[in-house]
Amino acid sequence: MSFIFSTHPLHPAATAMLEAAGDLRVASAPDPETLLREGRGAGIVIVRAPIPPAFFEDAPALRAAIRHGAGLDMVPMEAATRAGVLVANVPAVNASTVAEHVLLVTLALLRRFRQMDRDLRRNGWAAGRAQSDAAVDLGGRTMGIVGMGNVGKAIFKIAKFGFGLEVVATSRSPESMPEGARFLAIDELVATADVLVLCCPLTPETTGLLNARRIGGMKPGAILVNVSRGPVVDDAALIEALRDGRIGGAALDVFATQPLPLDHPYFGFANVIVTPHLAGLTEESMMRMGTGAAAEALRVIKGDLPVNLRNPEVTDHYRRRFPA
Repeated sequence: MSFIFSTHPLHPAATAMLEAAGDLRVASAPDPETLLREGRGAGIVIVRAPIPPAFFEDAPALRAAIRHGAGLDMVPMEAATRAGVLVANVPAVNASTVAEHVLLVTLALLRRFRQMDRDLRRNGWAAGRAQSDAAVDLGGRTMGIVGMGNVGKAIFKIAKFGFGLEVVATSRSPESMPEGARFLAIDELVATADVLVLCCPLTPETTGLLNARRIGGMKPGAILVNVSRGPVVDDAALIEALRDGRIGGAALDVFATQPLPLDHPYFGFANVIVTPHLAGLTEESMMRMGTGAAAEALRVIKGDLPVNLRNPEVTDHYRRRFPA
């Protein structure tokens, strides 16, 4: 078996699992050129950074690309399938972690935490306390959730049963609505929500989903929380709405360009919370994602297919490449 290659360091528990099974190597940097150079000859790649399609060309030893997490947008599925490489992911393991982050930043925006903390530190007790004049409760509001997968369902559970919010949602599969969530088409949902949460996967259909027209249809004072992917939002339209004071604020964890440049306009708004793509990252979730990815790698090493195989149509090609 050739070596196991990871784009990033893994949780110690996952590292121990993989090192016990073979030669584990970690990329010195996650840029495409480094991944192509250092990953040449790998048998399995653990994916925490976008993998270039060329990674799958002339890769006779490569058996599987295993996503450290759920989102498959970092894996060029067509290139992997064409090459006869298995693609797997680790769904659901960080859904509760992302949901906690969504409620954290939602409360911080509604209670004006950034502005309060800034004024308290700069100008004293009374100045910080004055921010409460414009703060509002979360209770009694309507949350709109775009995407009712594992993350959407985890957010719904906390919002509905923890805070008593009315929850409206949209999804590719209306039958996936949990009891207590009301299905709305996207345009009606955007116009209804006091808190609009994006947690859908990035697909051709969701790219640019929150465009200028839909941002223009949001309630005055509504807030946006994006934990999906950056390209789901039209950045120029959102920046314009924030500059004009047409919405209440935004909490953004993902961006079309990552890392987000420090001179980006988003950093200039007091009512925007910027986080560096960490909504799903805690010590516990990193352990769950890492050990989940490692377990899938061990299955492939043993000759089995992954439990969460995402391109099952590749199986025959894969078996021809690696006969049992």
